Amino acid sequence: MFGQRQGIIVWLQSLKHVKLLRKFGNIHYVSKRLKYVVIYNDMENTDSIVAKLKSLSYVKKVEPSYKPFLKIEFENKRPDRAKEYDYKIGL
Repeated sequence: MFGQRQGIIVWLQSLKHVKLLRKFGNIHYVSKRLKYVVIYNDMENTDSIVAKLKSLSYVKKVEPSYKPFLKIEFENKRPDRAKEYDYKIGL
């Protein structure tokens, strides 16, 4: 249904303009205290949307999320000691 998605963090001057950001993607989160918005959109359109957002007068800073590029499957440095022994030998 969805292709690859990527988040964009948009820092705003004031929160009056949050509704205007709906046309750039799905608004996922709005921080009232820190005045930022997290928008999700297709990964293919991210560069063009970031350029459009930077040109707006009410936007302080725009940061794309790096989550799609991070490795999220971790490996242990040491093997699991419990799996080294075969407990069924005595049966």
